[in-house]
Amino acid sequence: MNISIESIREALGSVTDPHTHKRLDISDENCKISISSNSADVEITLPYPANNAQDEIRERISQAVQSTGAQLNSLEVKSKIISRAVQKGLRPHEGVRNIIAVASGKGGVGKSTTAVNLTLALRDLGAKVGLLDADIYGPSVPIMLGLSGKPKSVDGKTMDPLVGHDVQANSIGFLLDEDAPTIWRGPMVTQALTQLLTQTNWKDLDFLVIDMPPGTGDIALTMAQRVPLVGAVIVTTPQDLALADVRRGLRMFQKVDVPILGIVENMSTHICSNCGHVEAIFGEEGGRKVAAQYNQPWLGALPLKMGIRTQTDSGNPTVSAEPEGEVAQMYRRIALQVAANVSLLPEDNSAFTPTVVARKV
Repeated sequence: MNISIESIREALGSVTDPHTHKRLDISDENCKISISSNSADVEITLPYPANNAQDEIRERISQAVQSTGAQLNSLEVKSKIISRAVQKGLRPHEGVRNIIAVASGKGGVGKSTTAVNLTLALRDLGAKVGLLDADIYGPSVPIMLGLSGKPKSVDGKTMDPLVGHDVQANSIGFLLDEDAPTIWRGPMVTQALTQLLTQTNWKDLDFLVIDMPPGTGDIALTMAQRVPLVGAVIVTTPQDLALADVRRGLRMFQKVDVPILGIVENMSTHICSNCGHVEAIFGEEGGRKVAAQYNQPWLGALPLKMGIRTQTDSGNPTVSAEPEGEVAQMYRRIALQVAANVSLLPEDNSAFTPTVVARKV
């Protein structure tokens, strides 16, 4: 039987990516095929990181190749992450391909814990990641990542991020004494956060996750307008009070043209540390219902479990502390869907947009 590259390419073109639900990109850049006798070697490049999450897509590719009569000799699945479009008038930040905001309509829903574990899960998928702590009145990233000390500056103008768990990080908490309160008004806070973002030497990041200030006040709104975001992840709990604020958060990002990458329901169920009993103490499926109501992606639900709190408080978040555990796998599934949703956004073309400079005449 005569097997051709064209027939294999055509078969691969019919494969649906289980994470983006789109057909595979089989362009010359992203799909390389070679044939020897009736055996094929295939290399596919995905637009999102998928380390340790390739089983289903590999199976679909294998079936497609075999449907042509060829034997699959080898299959390499790689990833290439590019910059996606941000708000009109802004450009992606130097050293960072994509910035993702993790936000909540109100405090106390586990936003920072979710942001930290989401970042670590993106790392595990193979992405180069960073974390910016923009919760300026309650910076918790230093504790969560087990980091201390102040960022170093070589030129006296910019600073290098601290690194913990293979994550580049910066926080106002690194710059202040541990017990020093941040007694600043809105404009000072916004200026400080802008400086943290723009004056940090982020090094070749695929994703920078920003732990946003809670709520939809002036600081959060200004950040959403000034920071070049590809999208936002909204964290909530199932209870009605949190869900009411989530709706406000959704509208805030929609008003500033920031896509919603999905909704995460935290503290979905309580898992007893003694007997393992599962109980929905805050209600059931509230986050899923809001996602359906506003036609936004549903990313998944996370439990209220003592281990998540103790591990994070000790500077060793769950994804790193128990990498094979069920909760870590939940975070990775959420991270995979976030990354896949980012890959569906339009490519950044700001480099082709001329910069207008006003001069006096």
